[in-house]
Amino acid sequence: MTLDLVLNGERVPLTADLLERYDVTGPRYTSYPTAPQWSDDFGPDDWAAALDASNRPTADGAPRLLSLYMHLPYCRQMCLFCGCNVVIQSHPERAEPYLATLKREIAAVADRLDPARPVVQFHWGGGTPTYFRPELLEDLFTFTRDRFTFAADAEVGVELDPRVTTPEHLATLRRLGFNRLSLGVQDFDPQVQAAVKRVQPFELVRDLMAACRDLGFPDLNTDLIYGLPGQTVASFSTTLEQLIGLDPDRIALFSYGHVPWVKRQQQALEGLIPLGLDKFQLFRQGLAAFAAAGYRAIGLDHFAKPDDELCQAQRDGTLHRNFQGYTTKAGADLVGFGATAISSLERTYAQNFRPVPDYTTAVEADRLPTLRGLTLGDDDVIRRDVIMRLMCYEAIDKRAVEADWDIVFDDYFAPELAALAPLEADGLVELDADVIQATPLGRVFVRNVAMPFDAYLSRPANRPRYSRTI
Repeated sequence: MTLDLVLNGERVPLTADLLERYDVTGPRYTSYPTAPQWSDDFGPDDWAAALDASNRPTADGAPRLLSLYMHLPYCRQMCLFCGCNVVIQSHPERAEPYLATLKREIAAVADRLDPARPVVQFHWGGGTPTYFRPELLEDLFTFTRDRFTFAADAEVGVELDPRVTTPEHLATLRRLGFNRLSLGVQDFDPQVQAAVKRVQPFELVRDLMAACRDLGFPDLNTDLIYGLPGQTVASFSTTLEQLIGLDPDRIALFSYGHVPWVKRQQQALEGLIPLGLDKFQLFRQGLAAFAAAGYRAIGLDHFAKPDDELCQAQRDGTLHRNFQGYTTKAGADLVGFGATAISSLERTYAQNFRPVPDYTTAVEADRLPTLRGLTLGDDDVIRRDVIMRLMCYEAIDKRAVEADWDIVFDDYFAPELAALAPLEADGLVELDADVIQATPLGRVFVRNVAMPFDAYLSRPANRPRYSRTI
């Protein structure tokens, strides 16, 4: 059985046997080493020292760039597919003390960072940021802006839940300077929405996007999920047609990550979700629809119009991948605030406490709320560079890696090159003296292509459970 794909205008053949062989569990590589490898021995003092050290200027003497992320975890109800750290609270006023705690953490971290460092990216995620009243969001943003220096061209974004976002929210966000909105769509089919407990009619999303455009927001992103219960090729084709008709600037097509051992609400979906070939057909349908509509595939799961800055960043080598997905802000230190927020510096990862009570206790005791983290060694940094080259550009320039890290690539990665040989035989990669190149088929399985370079996957005692690559 042949399952032809269309990727960036190129037809890619695929067989069911090959699909089954590479539909395995593996990381999504929003970081390397991945979060399960981080240590509880890394604590507030380590994070404080890393923040202090991050203030050193770049090699040319310029202040290091900053990207700020704030986690607002509250939602009014639980979506069964959700893999995020959320708190369900039907009475928003009960969640308001969280904002005071968040501001206290922001102030403590801002005091450690050089105020001359420009913020080039700012993002509110969740949870549901627009769960909170507009005036509270304005107060939080103003508080932050008073303590950091925002670049004139900073990307300022927020995730929106169409079910709770009001015209007042939109007007406030626009006045504050937000310029990128991400709308959670997931699926337009009423039966699928009911199955995952996220009911939001097409008309609601359509009208919200129209209101965003009327207010002049320049960039609208949308998220879809494939692999949800009740999705079929026919129903998903309708969703794709409806979404493309709304003309979003970017589309993220996420694979539903079924991890019921981590997210207990997902247990309700056991036996209901499409798997293997059935799930892959949904992804295949998305690829074809986006290609026909003129969108370009970017990395693992993003699609953008050809003139979008993501496409330009991929062309000129400045594309970056982090916990927020793909971004053009390469070289910026990511500093996260709020419960479960993750930070990523040049050689440091840190994560805050997940439960809001634990996070609150730490902040109110004037401690950085650091749960765990990792200081990267030289091997970690080299492997991260190689893996992220694959995740962003589908290729590894061996000579560039050698120049950056003073290694002999084929010697350093001899076992990894041997592990890639079967992937080359299956048509996923092309190996030559200077470049490791993922083929069009390999771009579909880019997680699999990256996995041989993950040193932690070869340590079975340490290997956590991951979602499937398809």
